[in-house]
Amino acid sequence: MDWSDYGTPIKLSLQVSLLASVIVMILGTLMARWMSRAAFRGKVLLETLFMLPLVLPPTVVGFILLVLLGRRSWLGQFIEWAFNAPVIFSWWAAVVAAVVVAFPLVYQSMRVGFDSVDRNLEESARSNGANEWQVFKFITLPLSYRSLVTAYILGFARALGEFGATLMIAGNIPGRTQTLPTAIYVAVDSGHMRLAWAWTGTIVVVSFLMLLLTGRTSKSASESHSHR
Repeated sequence: MDWSDYGTPIKLSLQVSLLASVIVMILGTLMARWMSRAAFRGKVLLETLFMLPLVLPPTVVGFILLVLLGRRSWLGQFIEWAFNAPVIFSWWAAVVAAVVVAFPLVYQSMRVGFDSVDRNLEESARSNGANEWQVFKFITLPLSYRSLVTAYILGFARALGEFGATLMIAGNIPGRTQTLPTAIYVAVDSGHMRLAWAWTGTIVVVSFLMLLLTGRTSKSASESHSHR
């Protein structure tokens, strides 16, 4: 391992995190919207299932994904048949792992945002002829803006820092599935401390900037709201 390897895990991690954060934002927003308005038996159990990856060890999450998506499972066989390639130990496996572990944070943030929206405003819009999509687009989402930003930042940061589940189903293949956390682990294990520090500094700076952006966005939103 040498300094020529420095940029590859960074590029791969950013690609995985960007795609995973978009996917998990769509899924988390849809599920949070549905759960914030729906009432049915077993709702608590389903919501507990949504939050389970947050408390399970990442290696356990990775093992479950490995069983579900492996070549011996019907789902894994179907994916391999449909795309002519297995999902495990591929770039897409890293994306799947990132989506699963980031989902609880995104879901919870969006759920809090949707629950804080005054339902009377939504009902007023409906009574004036707005359909559900218009209510969601022009009432619910704007009023949940801070939660939306927070959810995305948390989802991106969690995807960027994912290690255990990624290692289980994507492995550590340099140039293909080696993300920043796995690269740091290998660098430390092989005694390349300067390279490990460089990668660690990179992930700390990126995460710090994302959190700083969240704080500034929330402050701007609060000031804008207070001036109205």
